[in-house]
Amino acid sequence: MRQILIAAVAVWLCAATANAQTKVSGTAQFAKPDPVHMLAVGDRPGHSLAVEQLKCTWTKPMEIAGEKSKDGISTETVDISGNTGHARGFHVSTMENGDKFFVWYQGTSTLKEGSATGLKGSWGFSGGTGKLKGLKGKGTYQCSPSGDGLACDIEGEYQLGM
Repeated sequence: MRQILIAAVAVWLCAATANAQTKVSGTAQFAKPDPVHMLAVGDRPGHSLAVEQLKCTWTKPMEIAGEKSKDGISTETVDISGNTGHARGFHVSTMENGDKFFVWYQGTSTLKEGSATGLKGSWGFSGGTGKLKGLKGKGTYQCSPSGDGLACDIEGEYQLGM
């Protein structure tokens, strides 16, 4: 009986370790969106929908499985109403070794004269390639104006697939 209990505890400890989340953080510098396609909805002044793409470089790379993020691209839709935007999108980043990771995200931005003055939201990993295959996890982000674009501080946690 004692051996069964020890074996059960050992299995539980291995499972707990295998599912452990690892903290991750980084900073990405995004350029102005290009291209941007915006259409007025027409139901009220200042309401429009946009589809846009933003490229980034990682000024403080995320480190995942010993690899560092290098650059990426986000593709998103934005529902703009007055000085507020609600974005939903997808991001693909390339690591220094060529592997990629995939992210979904959603957030809210504050706008002034059509440009974001602040942006925050949540994200989740939806997979990857190479060493990052099966990548899962989630976190938050917060962005502020920087140069001609946005600097985004990203933090969260991840777990590699089994």
